[in-house]
Order: sequence, then structure tokens, then C-alpha cells
Amino acid sequence: MGRPATKPARLRDGFYIEVRNAGSSPVFVRRDTREQMIIAAEEYKRSKQVVILGEHKNDKWLG
Repeated sequence: MGRPATKPARLRDGFYIEVRNAGSSPVFVRRDTREQMIIAAEEYKRSKQVVILGEHKNDKWLG
């Protein structure tokens, strides 16, 4: 085993949703456009808990 990473992981630019099963850790799902993010959120809502996080650009959350 190697040494653990010292720098925090960076998120890519895009639109994010948080998907989780009840009682489990979240998984971030990234899409390129807002429309694709909304479609993905609707699909995941059928069986999982979904939180729309918004747009991430240049290491900042835009909303």
C-alpha cells in the first residue's frame, strides 16, 4: 500500500446531484448540462433519495 493522498479531491466542472439509499453514504453524479441533471434526478427519484446540489465551476458552487 502507498501513502494516502495529501491533496483533497477536486470536482470537475458540471452539474451535480447527490444520490443515496436510506442509511448509506452519498454518491455524487455529474452531468454536463442542467437539463441532463434534471433528467437524471427524475430517474433516480424512483428508487433513491436525491438532492440537487447545483452547478460546480472553478472549484466553487454556483447554486
